[in-house]
Amino acid sequence: QEEKLWDALKISAYVFSTGLLMFTALVNSISWFMQNVTLDNFWQTTWLKFYNFFEGDEWTIFLLGAALVPGLAFWGFNGILMVADVTGKPTFITRYRIQLGKNDPVDTKKLRQAIYTALANQFLISLPMLVPMFYVMKWWGNTFSKELPTFQWFLVELSVFTVIEEILFYYTHRLVHHPVLYKHIHKKHHEWTAPIGVVSIYAHPVEHILSNTLPVMTGPMIMGSHIVLISVWFSLALITTSISHCGYHLPFLPSPEFHDFHHLKFNQCYGVLGVLDYLHGTDRVFRQTKAFERHKVLLGLTPLSESIPEAPKKAE
Repeated sequence: QEEKLWDALKISAYVFSTGLLMFTALVNSISWFMQNVTLDNFWQTTWLKFYNFFEGDEWTIFLLGAALVPGLAFWGFNGILMVADVTGKPTFITRYRIQLGKNDPVDTKKLRQAIYTALANQFLISLPMLVPMFYVMKWWGNTFSKELPTFQWFLVELSVFTVIEEILFYYTHRLVHHPVLYKHIHKKHHEWTAPIGVVSIYAHPVEHILSNTLPVMTGPMIMGSHIVLISVWFSLALITTSISHCGYHLPFLPSPEFHDFHHLKFNQCYGVLGVLDYLHGTDRVFRQTKAFERHKVLLGLTPLSESIPEAPKKAE
């Protein structure tokens, strides 16, 4: 166990140091770009126009930024995926299916149920949860500032949000896998052993609060983030979780192999980043599979299911 902890610390140190170098280089490059192209003035001016258009009505601005924009991002992205799920077209997308032969095409009855549940979770749970969040953000006092935070500060907050989400999601996710809770709560989400994008928020209401919503909301509430950053973070969180559930390993997008394997095997790969899974040994089986070899960003056009195929099954 001590050796595993040491290995995890070494990996974390490597990731942190590499990330710090990349962050420094990115910040320097972006800062130079901003100063020379004056995009900072463009975004600041745009934000002021938006703020003044709604006459500084903070609740309306918060609702648009924290609910409408992320909602449009979620359904816009998943709308494209659902066309491919139902029709099998464009074939460019369906070539990249992870679990071959599954959802080909998707069961439209199950899809309708997933859509209804996702909408119910958004309107009946996520939306009401924005009310207490709104008052927390008002208490901080800078969420609706007329001055946008710097891009460098946004990267800092994004890093904090990601770490907080990973910790909260991993442990709440493992909690709902406890046998007592699983059969009453989490089993609903695992009806899809081969998930699709919209299934990312197809969940029991209790799970939607604990594992889907609170891990994403907590970071901005701790940091007292600006509404523009909240809007970007919520949109990114919804799109990335849709990618991890989408069932397609598409070129140039984050790999969904990790979470897809969780839906296939149930007792592996509980987190988002994978660091806590490594530390707790909940990715041991995954690391011995072809799915682990495919767990990388696809930088070409050849599907990884073709370049790294599953080993042929032995004849009985």
